[in-house]
Amino acid sequence: MIFTKTNEEIELMRESALSVSRTLALVAEYIGEGVTTKKLDKLAEEFIRDNGGFPSFKGYSGFPATLCMSVNEEIVHGIPGDYVLKNGDVISVDCGVYKNGFHGDHAYSFKIGEVKPEISKLLRITKESLYKGIEEAVIGNRIGDIGFTIQQYVQKEGYSVVRELTGHGLGKDLHEEPSIPNYGKRGRGAKITEGMVLAIEPMINLGKKTVRQLSDGWTIVTDDGMPSAHFEHNIAVVNGKPEILSTFDLLEAVLKKREMEIS
Repeated sequence: MIFTKTNEEIELMRESALSVSRTLALVAEYIGEGVTTKKLDKLAEEFIRDNGGFPSFKGYSGFPATLCMSVNEEIVHGIPGDYVLKNGDVISVDCGVYKNGFHGDHAYSFKIGEVKPEISKLLRITKESLYKGIEEAVIGNRIGDIGFTIQQYVQKEGYSVVRELTGHGLGKDLHEEPSIPNYGKRGRGAKITEGMVLAIEPMINLGKKTVRQLSDGWTIVTDDGMPSAHFEHNIAVVNGKPEILSTFDLLEAVLKKREMEIS
């Protein structure tokens, strides 16, 4: 069942989403070469709790951490640990915050130091595909229009779309209906309706689309060991159009400031 939200509930969800945005901006302050993923996870959990929220992922179906941190060939659901980030890595940081009775949930893929040009392009195209997909979340369209648009955009660049993992509805539960595949056909799936709140999240591989799960029971990796990228926003359908509740502006301002300080 798809649960639509009132305008008042959407405003509460905006605050939950922005709590995630602020947490990712904190991660952006510290992420870099020589830092362990476990340290970043600890900082994120303390920040969320200090600001009146609860980490949505911690304990969810037994997940042991606040952040999903997925490095290089890891696509999603990577568990933070003793891994030390190094130059050339790419890492997806996915975060959820439960606040005001609702969840926020979005993700950003960070470059560590200097990465290969083909990885920079993968991240750029994946992020662009997210916004292309968001544009399709209008009254009169269906869920399939979102996935179709994302798939067409990335495949023309030679990338592949992960099939086993999807975006989802969002609300009082972390994962609600409908599922939002990043592939599909126009005119298929549930109708886009007023008050829908969705987590749209392209997961795009540099190589083949096939994936496997590691023995930790969580981490999903590319089967061919090639890098993957992942970006996610929370959107609400308001007055028939998509309104982005989360933001990358905060974390990107931090990254830009750090880059200017280095140069």
